[in-house]
Amino acid sequence: MAAKDDFGRAGEERAAQHLRASGYAVLDRNWRCAQGEIDIVAVHDGMLCIVEVKTRRSEAFGHPFEAIDERKRRRLWQLAFAWAAEHPDAARRRPVRLEAIGLIGADARTARLEHLVDML
Repeated sequence: MAAKDDFGRAGEERAAQHLRASGYAVLDRNWRCAQGEIDIVAVHDGMLCIVEVKTRRSEAFGHPFEAIDERKRRRLWQLAFAWAAEHPDAARRRPVRLEAIGLIGADARTARLEHLVDML
């Protein structure tokens, strides 16, 4: 399990680097509350972005985005509002959007990265 956790953490680090390079300001990482965890909270173009990161070694069991089903999206919305309630100054007057970053490859540092900007 430790190798899988390390792989996932490396994917989240790569995703955060990608976001920063794309002009995002990363506000929080691995934020937890009773309802669950948000991988990355960032701001971009005045939007509060809740970013789910999925890292896979291959697509043998499907694309990483396939793991973000309707139930997961509902949970992400709940988490977004919980984060905003706990961080009112950072969230004030910012619309919220859900995003996803999928990484596919044996090494998260060089894996193919896909960024889905607006998940409805």
